[in-house]
This record gives sequence, structure tokens and C-alpha cells, in this order.
Amino acid sequence: MTSLLHILRDEDGFLCHRADWNTEIAQQLALQDNIQLGDAHWEIIALAQRYFDTYAASPGSKLLVRYVRHEAGTEKGSSMYLMRLFGGQAAKTVSRIAGLPKPEHCL
Repeated sequence: MTSLLHILRDEDGFLCHRADWNTEIAQQLALQDNIQLGDAHWEIIALAQRYFDTYAASPGSKLLVRYVRHEAGTEKGSSMYLMRLFGGQAAKTVSRIAGLPKPEHCL
């Protein structure tokens, strides 16, 4: 099992090297926020990673909502849905769990 103890992270808990990310690390990062990852979480994580691969940036809140809406439908593409899954700072939390850099303009 890969442990977060051996993974370099920044002061906000984001991985310094995306190559260090795997599903075990994602689960450990999620547990730090009391999130038990299920299928709905993994779908959003995969979409955030695909966004990053396409645009070379982590999606901020509005961009994440729009992207999820476009890719997964209106029901999932809402800030309320994402906040139910990932909490009040959904875009920041999704990016951290997905092994992506902190989105620009996130506090």
C-alpha cells in the first residue's frame, strides 16, 4: 500500500508530483476530509483529471460545474451536487483528491 507519508505535498496538501497519484492515495486524501469515495466521487475525479489533461489547468468552481454539466448531465453539473459529494470547496477538494494542482483563484 502506498502511504501519504512518503508523498511530497505542498502546504495545502496538494501533491507536488502528479505521477505520485493513484487510487490508494486518492482514498487517503479523501479520508482526511472525512469523505468515503464511492462511484459518484470517482466519476467527478475522472472528469476533473480529464479537464486537466485537456486544458493543462485544474478547474475552478464555475468551470468544474460547467464541465461536469456538459459531460455528465444537468443533475450532476450543479454546485449543490458537487458540494454534497466534496464539501463547501468542492473544486479545491476534487483537485486535491484527484492529484491535480490547486485551482487558480482558490483560497
